[in-house]
Amino acid sequence: MQFDLAHIWASMGLVSRLIAFVLVLMAVATIAVVVERMIALARMNAETRAFVKEAEPLLDAWDTEELLRVSDRYRLSALARLVSSAMRRFLRAESEASGNLTPVELARREVERRREALSADLRRGLSVLASVGSVAPFVGLLGTVVGIISAFQGIAATGSGGLGAVSAGISEALIETALGLSVAIPSVLFFNYLTGKITAVEAALERSAGELLDDMENQHGRASEERIFEEAA
Repeated sequence: MQFDLAHIWASMGLVSRLIAFVLVLMAVATIAVVVERMIALARMNAETRAFVKEAEPLLDAWDTEELLRVSDRYRLSALARLVSSAMRRFLRAESEASGNLTPVELARREVERRREALSADLRRGLSVLASVGSVAPFVGLLGTVVGIISAFQGIAATGSGGLGAVSAGISEALIETALGLSVAIPSVLFFNYLTGKITAVEAALERSAGELLDDMENQHGRASEERIFEEAA
């Protein structure tokens, strides 16, 4: 028998075809997630670089109003969204009556909540890759077992035996395992690759958030000193 996928598909039973169809769906889902995440990360990185270029001089000058306007223009950037949320919470706390928590502490808590939400958004779809990578080999193995059972049932029905009688059925059944591995291996590789890139983004967000909170601490301290001097005068 030649290695002809059309012939193999035509020779498969209904259950084997259903299993192969499930594996094909897994492959399509893997491709969709990988393409979507790669495009999203590329666009996010491009906007983040542009945002950092505009935001750095504004932070040095502590021009909060312009910084918020710039942050709102880069909604695809995780860093811009983090800075916008933290800065808005900090400014709102400074304008409100004093409470038990300082504006910097409130901004720090807002940063933690926002980072969790951004992390969940960055990892959207990775659970699909993890599931496909772990389940696809077993689905392929199930197809192989079903195919071999069908081959031996054919032998029992016809009464013929020998290697020639079972080799065609077994080779068709083993295609299921090969298909399952062909789906699972790229899924695992892309899962590890995307996880590494997202982990690097999360680390960069953590460093940037720490720097922003340090600037807020300095600015809040200066504002407090200025109020003390004004009251003393």
